[in-house]
Amino acid sequence: MYRGSTFVEMCGMKPKNKTLLIQITLFFITLITTTLAGTEWQFGRLIFDNSEWLNWEKVVKGLYFSIPFLGILTLHEFGHFFMAKKHKVDVSLPFYIPFWTGLFLSIGTMGAFIRIKTKDLNNKQYFDIGIAGPLAGFIAALIVLYYGFTHLPDQNYIFTIFPEFLQYGHDYVNKLPSNWEVIYLGDNLLFTLFEKFVADPALVPPHYELMHHPILFAGYLSLFFTSMNLLPIGQLDGGHILYGLLGHKKHAVISKSLFILFIFFAGIGILNPLSLFEEMVYTFPLYLLFLYSALSSSFEDKKNRLMAAVIIASIQFLLQLMFPSIEGYNNWLFFGFIIGRFLGVNHPEAEEVPINNTRKLLGWFSLLIFILCFSPQPFSIN
Repeated sequence: MYRGSTFVEMCGMKPKNKTLLIQITLFFITLITTTLAGTEWQFGRLIFDNSEWLNWEKVVKGLYFSIPFLGILTLHEFGHFFMAKKHKVDVSLPFYIPFWTGLFLSIGTMGAFIRIKTKDLNNKQYFDIGIAGPLAGFIAALIVLYYGFTHLPDQNYIFTIFPEFLQYGHDYVNKLPSNWEVIYLGDNLLFTLFEKFVADPALVPPHYELMHHPILFAGYLSLFFTSMNLLPIGQLDGGHILYGLLGHKKHAVISKSLFILFIFFAGIGILNPLSLFEEMVYTFPLYLLFLYSALSSSFEDKKNRLMAAVIIASIQFLLQLMFPSIEGYNNWLFFGFIIGRFLGVNHPEAEEVPINNTRKLLGWFSLLIFILCFSPQPFSIN
């Protein structure tokens, strides 16, 4: 019986070499897509909107975003990789996920991941592998931000990108046509510290200009993704750290509680008491359905899940009724849905061995990193 040869076999390539080729290819594609995305953010224009403004020199400037951003992402993943190797855990090199269309703003990637093939890790291994990535990425982000804040251009830099704003002066943001969208980057403690104590205060750009400063934008996004990864929920890096520190039972309680608080904050404002009755008629049941699905890994019993969804929605509604100006951040709902519906808020049980004080200190330090990096409202559009 004859078995036809695959293309890999015809090229004399082994399966491991094939995987490595895929990983290298994905990396270079992601370098290209993040460079194109960086060009769009820096110059405030989509490539396919009007290609007349585009030239090779501007595309190359996209590297000022893609190199630091992809560099931080790579160090994060290799932090996981090398720690896994130290524990003799069978792990793959990173797989990068390019994502760019040119039709809407993106950051050129959906991240990267490593594949852990070894099963039955203990809590110490989960802890070490989980914390190594955020620590490596955080240190790299600090270096990038320090460079960015100590090499700020002069205040007229924005007019080199948008010369048409020069006629309005630095108050241009209040005089833009109504069809312009202004994107604001939110505050976090670390960014504020850099602005106040590292940068020249006269050169610090307003937060609606930060995406036009590619190195600062790369650093900001790195802090954003670091904080997301350090959420002490489920099997996120922060969840692994929490599991290593406190074990299965305490992780289960804290992870579920924090996830419910996260969803609660994210959903404030969805059910607006000032909305018309006709809007509430379909908004309320759709939102309940969303909560019911997002809570699927938190409550296995369907009745308890439905009750939790109703309680969360009701408290959000009453809170909005009593304090109309209170705001959550509805964009977190998507991330919450991914965690609750697909990634899960629980952690697989593992052998629990004692961890030393150094690891405990690093674990609590990672909580400090989360607090420094987290922005309740990271992006807003006016």
